[in-house]
Amino acid sequence: MKIFGERLKELRQDKGMSKLAMAKALEISDAAIGRWERGERTINAELLIKIADYFDVTVDYLLGRVDD
Repeated sequence: MKIFGERLKELRQDKGMSKLAMAKALEISDAAIGRWERGERTINAELLIKIADYFDVTVDYLLGRVDD
């Protein structure tokens, strides 16, 4: 899930958000965000959809299946 972590970090940084700010906005832990970004953990479908909706991107984009 390396591509997911890279895209998540890019989206977060493009919004000028810290991990903590994103965690508060999505009601998840900042540690989880760090683990996803580093590729240490996989994400469940429910949270994947929540993140896609938050950043207004598709799940396919987050997973690296499409580039836009």
